[in-house]
Amino acid sequence: MKVVILAGGLGSRLAEETSVRPKPLVEIGEKPILWHIMNIYAHHGLTDFIICAGYKGYMIKEYFVNLCLHHNDITVDLANKAITYHGAQRINWRVTVVDTGAHSMTGGRIRRVRDYLDPEGPFCLTYGDGVGDIDISAEIAFHRSHGLKATMCAVAPPGRFGTVDIEDGRVSAFVEKPRATGQRINGGFFVLDRSVVDLIGSDDTVWEAEPLQKLAAEGQLAAFKHDGFWQPMDTLRERMQLEELWNSGKAPWKVWS
Repeated sequence: MKVVILAGGLGSRLAEETSVRPKPLVEIGEKPILWHIMNIYAHHGLTDFIICAGYKGYMIKEYFVNLCLHHNDITVDLANKAITYHGAQRINWRVTVVDTGAHSMTGGRIRRVRDYLDPEGPFCLTYGDGVGDIDISAEIAFHRSHGLKATMCAVAPPGRFGTVDIEDGRVSAFVEKPRATGQRINGGFFVLDRSVVDLIGSDDTVWEAEPLQKLAAEGQLAAFKHDGFWQPMDTLRERMQLEELWNSGKAPWKVWS
C-alpha cells in the first residue's frame, strides 16, 4: 500500500524555520519531521511513499538523494572516487517525490499524484507536519472491514491551557492542559480508496472542504478513533515541545526500534 504525504505548503505559521526550508524538513532531534512520520508507517510495513512537494520541493528531493550521507559517518576516498558509509543501516524505503505545484491546495496535490497510485487498492494519506502513536495496521484493517470509501483518524485535540476548579473563591483543583472530552478532530492519518480522487476538481480544491464534506454527507467517511498521543507541529512552540519529548527519550510517537 502506498503512503501519500502532503509536504508542499508554505508553513507560514512556523516562519522562523520555514523561511529557509520546507516545513517537513524542520528537524526534531536532528531528523526532519518527515523522517519521523515515514518511520511510523515503515514500522507497520508501509515503505512505498509518494511525497507531494511544492514550496522548496527541491530540498526534499536533495534530502532523499543524500539520505545516507545525512545520517551516517563517511569516508571519502578521493583517489579512487569512492565513498564508504560507516554503520549504515539499510533503509528499504521507496520514495517518489512529485512536484505538485507551488500554490496547489491540499486536494490539488492529491489529484496531481493520481497516476502514481495503485489503480486497484486503497492508499494512506497524511500531512508532513504531525506525529502520533497511531496504530496504522489497525486503521487499515478497520478501513477494509467497513467497506466505505474513506477512513479518517479522529483524535482528541490536545489542550492548550490548564483548567481550574474554583470553590468559594479558591482553586480546589488544577489540570495542566486537559484533553477535550467528547470532541474529536481530523488527526490527519487517512486510509482512502482511489475513487476519492474523483471528488477533487482542481488544484484549488481543499481536501478538508468539499471532498471530505461530500464523503461525510454520503455516509462514506468512517472515523477511526485514536485516544493515544497525537501532536501537530504548527508553531515554534509545538516544535520545541516535540524536541523536548524526543530528547527525553520518551517520544510517544517513536514506535519503531
